[in-house]
Amino acid sequence: MKPMIVNKIQRAALRENITRWRKAPRRMPWREPEADGKLDPYKILVSELMLQQTRVGRVATKFEVFLRRFPNVTELARAPLSDVLKLWSGLGYNRRAKYLHEAAKRLKDHQHPWTKQQLTDCKGIGENTAKAIRVYAYNAPEVFIETNIRSVFIHHFFKEQDDIGDESVKRLLAEVLDRKDPRSFYWALMDYGTHIKSTFGNNIGRSKTHKKQSPFKGSRRQIRGLVLRSLGKSPKTRNGLAREAADDRTKGVIDDLLREGLICRYGRKLKLAK
Repeated sequence: MKPMIVNKIQRAALRENITRWRKAPRRMPWREPEADGKLDPYKILVSELMLQQTRVGRVATKFEVFLRRFPNVTELARAPLSDVLKLWSGLGYNRRAKYLHEAAKRLKDHQHPWTKQQLTDCKGIGENTAKAIRVYAYNAPEVFIETNIRSVFIHHFFKEQDDIGDESVKRLLAEVLDRKDPRSFYWALMDYGTHIKSTFGNNIGRSKTHKKQSPFKGSRRQIRGLVLRSLGKSPKTRNGLAREAADDRTKGVIDDLLREGLICRYGRKLKLAK
């Protein structure tokens, strides 16, 4: 794809829309400042891991329950993984719970602000997630890409194109980024992206990075969730879990969960990892 030149009118149109969304940001618990007016980096960390591949509405309820049980990074780090997995149930992609738990153990002893390197050293936190955490936690002027951001830039600048690469989007984003207050800029950008999807349809399929998500019902993801929920109640044997799931793939799923460290052996039974 040839580099495109964004003229003043195009930039102004985008900024006007972002300004409009800045005036009425959606209220979300991870956007609420603390008593000192600052954002809690730990809460941002939790929200960003939860929001990966999960809808905002589902995350909002689970986020508040999670924070009541694990109010800070130290409490999360010292908690058994099994407790984290139980509270994570319903969010899906349970590896993220383990990644968050491990990240808490690594980050609890680092002073703020967490650096991009410290964050990306944590498994499950890639460059975009690390930059998002730094933007929202510290108002750092980072350039990062997320699904809603792609939607905005595709809508404004790539109306007649497909197979749009992230580098093209990043270059345009760097041109219009508000470096004095990137946090509110990105919040507005994210909310505007949600509006574009609901008003004009989801254009993300035109992104080069887009991967269509397979249906949850009947998937291995569904079996994984069933196994973890069942073990959250009590240890079970392999055969017992296979009978509950009534699916030939269950034993393979159990092997995956053992290999990933989400469950462990307990005598002749299986249980959530500690």
